[in-house]
Amino acid sequence: MTGLLLAALLVASSGAEQATQPARPAIEIPAADVTQELELNDGSSVIGRVVSLEGNRFVFRTSSGVEMTVEVGSVRSLKPVTGRVVNGELWNEDPNATRLFFGPTGRSLKKGEVYFGVYEVLLPFVQVGITDRLSIGAGTPLVFGDFERPYWFTPKLQVFQRGRTSASVGAMHFLNIDDDANVGIAYGVVTHGSTDSAISLGGGYAYARWTGDEYRDDDDAGAGVVMIGGEHRVSRRMKLVSENYLFKGGGFVSGGVRFFGEKLSADIGLVLPLFEDTVLIPMINIVRKF
Repeated sequence: MTGLLLAALLVASSGAEQATQPARPAIEIPAADVTQELELNDGSSVIGRVVSLEGNRFVFRTSSGVEMTVEVGSVRSLKPVTGRVVNGELWNEDPNATRLFFGPTGRSLKKGEVYFGVYEVLLPFVQVGITDRLSIGAGTPLVFGDFERPYWFTPKLQVFQRGRTSASVGAMHFLNIDDDANVGIAYGVVTHGSTDSAISLGGGYAYARWTGDEYRDDDDAGAGVVMIGGEHRVSRRMKLVSENYLFKGGGFVSGGVRFFGEKLSADIGLVLPLFEDTVLIPMINIVRKF
């Protein structure tokens, strides 16, 4: 009986070990325009693509043209990557390319993509790609004093995309600013260039309309806004960003740096309001894409 119990325990433990072993990645020859990252069990990794398969081995051609024969069992992961290869090193695309510091670019999230971010440490927001052209987002401040908690919604629709040019329209609409108020900004923006270097031009209308009986028609207010922005990549994980606004009576000028990896980006910059007796305002934004 003791021997049978020991045998059963050995079989069970062997089965548990097999169940906990990670599944081996599927090795496939990708489409011609796909770049892959190959990571081996020893922790080393290379960029390139699988070019042929034969039994338990495959040939991987690196971005520098070197072909290496790899045992399937030595592979920890094999996945497609986005970006471009510079001197044998993968430069990932900016994961936050649909925005500058605060305002949108003409680019759009893809269906199923999501990003969560925090503006100036206290203003969290989320944006979700509903289709390849339509996304919807929302946010609310962490600190809002004695007032009712305000919210904002940010629908965005890409209306044009061809080559290096894309255009979108959208709005940022606020709720709970006032019981009888409709406040927000509607905009259109065009971006020309790549995710490494581009210029964005936008125009919008900031509106504030009250519907309560205690307000008169002349209490309604609105103003046109012009946005000029740019971005330029200077290294693998850093780009320069500028976002500037002009409107009747003033504006804002900003500049800074974005640091980013495959999924995470962080903006650090300064904002200069174009009014009398103003000072530079520090800016810190963090965004995580899923």
